Amino acid sequence: MANPFSKGWKYMMSSFDKKIEDNADPKVQIHQAAEAAREQHRQIQQQAAAVIGNRNQLEMQLARLNKERDKLTANARTAVQQADAARAGGEEAKAAEFEQTAGVFATQLVSVETEIEQTTEMHAQAVRAAEEAQQQAKQSQTRFEELKTQIRELESQADQAKMQEQTSRTLDGMQGVSDDPNVPTLEGVREKIEGRYARALGAQELAENSAAGRMAEIEAAGTDASADMRLAEIRAQMASEGGNQLESGAGEPAGALEQGDAAQGAAEGAAEGAAAPDTDAAPNADAADAEHPDVDDADVTV
Repeated sequence: MANPFSKGWKYMMSSFDKKIEDNADPKVQIHQAAEAAREQHRQIQQQAAAVIGNRNQLEMQLARLNKERDKLTANARTAVQQADAARAGGEEAKAAEFEQTAGVFATQLVSVETEIEQTTEMHAQAVRAAEEAQQQAKQSQTRFEELKTQIRELESQADQAKMQEQTSRTLDGMQGVSDDPNVPTLEGVREKIEGRYARALGAQELAENSAAGRMAEIEAAGTDASADMRLAEIRAQMASEGGNQLESGAGEPAGALEQGDAAQGAAEGAAEGAAAPDTDAAPNADAADAEHPDVDDADVTV
């Protein structure tokens, strides 16, 4: 029988992981992936460096063993030559000692040569491993460079996605859709305004249908009728005043014409009076001529 506590714990952990994955920031995940790739590349580089270092170490060991082999070979030859010289001189004991010393050098030489063979084989393997490590390091470097390019592209896409989400939230907020319950939406504000306006219209309708509303309407109608009557009186008064002004304006030109005719008659009378003395003077002159007939007109001196 399965343990319910263990099963519940695994379920909770799986649910928790899913929530974290759903709500995780893409840029943080990109950073985590980049760090993991960088760490992997660093490990590959370190392993390649270790393999190459092992090859170099084996090369140095081979060089040291070769020197030691050459030295042991030279010592063994010298010991053999000295043994031969001592035997030729009849010194068998000394020759035996040199032979024994030459044998020691030969034993050491065999050991060194065996070690050289083993080291040479290990060096060959190390050379192949170093070449493979270098190839892997180059491939890792190439992959890491490609990964860095992809990381930059993903970061740019994440920024664009974040900007698009922000724009979408802004548009949703402008259209009345909001995820934050503490922020009023345009649709909610519109509903409040329409509700208040509808209630105000209802209150106005009730007031108009009530007795007070009818009384106010009647009073307003009476006020309007009084205003219309007063306006009609003002118009009639203005019309009568306009007629009087027209009559007075028509009488003034007639009087002026009569005065002009009187002046013209007086002028004509004065002209006739001036012409009358000349007519009277002519008979007087004729009478004088009759009284003095002997006087000629030429003798009269003026």
